[in-house]
Amino acid sequence: MQALFRPDRRSHSPDSAASTPDRRGRLEMRAVSPYPCPDVMTAGDTDQMQPFTFNTTKSLVFRPGAAAEMAEVAGATLGPRILFVTDPGLTKLGLYDAALASLRGAGTTVTVFDTVEADPSRKTLEAAVAAGRAAEVTGIVGFGGGSSMDVAKVAALLLGSGEDLDDAWGVGQAKGPRLPLVLVPTTAGTGSEVTPVSILTVGEEEKRGVSSPVILPDIAILDANLTLGLPGPITAATGVDAMVHAIEAYASANANNNPLSRMLAREALRLLGANIRTVVTTPGDVEARGAMLLGSMLAGQAFANSPVAAVHALAYPIGGTFHIPHGLSNALVLPHVLRFNAPDAHTLYAEIAADAFPELASVEGDQARCAAFIEALEGLAVELGMPTRLRDVDIPETALEKMASDAMLQTRLLVNNPRPVEERDALAIYRAAW
Repeated sequence: MQALFRPDRRSHSPDSAASTPDRRGRLEMRAVSPYPCPDVMTAGDTDQMQPFTFNTTKSLVFRPGAAAEMAEVAGATLGPRILFVTDPGLTKLGLYDAALASLRGAGTTVTVFDTVEADPSRKTLEAAVAAGRAAEVTGIVGFGGGSSMDVAKVAALLLGSGEDLDDAWGVGQAKGPRLPLVLVPTTAGTGSEVTPVSILTVGEEEKRGVSSPVILPDIAILDANLTLGLPGPITAATGVDAMVHAIEAYASANANNNPLSRMLAREALRLLGANIRTVVTTPGDVEARGAMLLGSMLAGQAFANSPVAAVHALAYPIGGTFHIPHGLSNALVLPHVLRFNAPDAHTLYAEIAADAFPELASVEGDQARCAAFIEALEGLAVELGMPTRLRDVDIPETALEKMASDAMLQTRLLVNNPRPVEERDALAIYRAAW
């Protein structure tokens, strides 16, 4: 993996095997070992030599202003004709104008597809593929939040391989090849730039996914400047979304839960917990924005290889039916799912509690620290000004039973939960959240 990132300007010894972020959560460069260190991870220490697979984006560029140099950074990878997938909000903001100028200045033909919506539909994907086919594109850029990147991933697959989308749904079904693909996140939350997953809405409400290493991009560009204009509510929701990714990856019951994912999840929580308040209250702080973007990416790498579970499964009916943004959907059910899981997962949650909230290190006993962790997450949502109840986002109590039924369709996620979830459990969680 090529990684160009300087989250801290201080010089450090190349022999350093680990580091602790300072009060801002700033990282030092480190040598990464595949074996766990006591201060980095403890979950699963006894199974550290179990076989696992770890896939991620092969090239990462972390630098403010990198997107404005897209021709230099990614032009050779993308080729002469590019489909640029984004959303209408970013078009209005002019957020990608510098990237387009860089590409077009290098002689690249760029077709902009900017009609991606939140929770993108199959119809939107098909329109993007048609635009790419008409332009005979040689590469794809996904520029925006998770929705734009998810559409770009599958568009690259379908344009490169000619596969039928119905044959690609599920885990490991997409075969490829795909067109060259570059992803550029403009929020610090989804981690989609390093995950082999794309989620689309099929029909009115159903969420379906394509999960395959084939759709990992060639390059991810992490440019903190692109996140400076994010409104506070979006910043808060996407930041909590990234924290959910790290928490669920660490505690995942998936057989591929591995030392690298656990290490990355803990580092992600340190960065996210140290900086999420700052980016909401001081949105122009580039250093804090960069820390959030890096934390989101690390959490993405973690859950891409140690998959998420019931928080996401119960969030999908909220987003799919009521069109609540994904990060907020996760936040609304997060503490209630963790409380449900606590009888089986309190030790795991206790291990990571102080990563996100250092003051919890003084809480003795796994059960007490787990409870304090869940309370701290609830308090964080309030502090960030987020809605905390389903009723706060106009979800009627009468909808909860259907939501519980719909959540049971997310079997690929529920199997990763540290405690089995039945429909009656999902309903109880929704009632607690309402």
